Amino acid sequence: MGEQQHVTFPQEVIDEYAALGVDLPALFSAGHLGNRMGVQIVEASAERVVGTMPVEGNTQPYGLLHGGASAVLAETLGSVGSMLHGGSSRIAVGVDLNCTHHRGVRSGLVTGVATPVHRGRTTATYEIVISDEQGNRVCSARLTCLLREVTAKDAAMLTGGGPASGGEPGSGAGAAVTPGA
Repeated sequence: MGEQQHVTFPQEVIDEYAALGVDLPALFSAGHLGNRMGVQIVEASAERVVGTMPVEGNTQPYGLLHGGASAVLAETLGSVGSMLHGGSSRIAVGVDLNCTHHRGVRSGLVTGVATPVHRGRTTATYEIVISDEQGNRVCSARLTCLLREVTAKDAAMLTGGGPASGGEPGSGAGAAVTPGA
């Protein structure tokens, strides 16, 4: 779970955040929750965010993947996409999440893929499909985020000048940024 991971971000995104002194991997971290759950971001752009999470350690009493764990993965991926859409001048805050659980999973890794349904000036909505290792759909989710302007307090926290919020945005704690297309 604590493995170093390489995420491909568009070079212009890396440059935009670096110019502001923002630690991009920390920005797209689900914090302590993401670390505990083993959430890893594999790919990230405003058009598509892909992440994985192990089933082991994220189960309910019957040994199945916990629905709340699927919700954490879904909200994380949709938040990352919303943040990338909003750019460095905006913060994405989740305001609505719904999940439909289609089948149980007892082991392995689940993969979530978030794609935009709506990307506007003040809101972004992403559909997130979570599948098991055989490609079976485990969960369908939809997340809407409010996109609000970064405040001075937000900026201080993003550049390391304040306490971590522990909530939104994103996933992939400990990710190493790799320039990409």
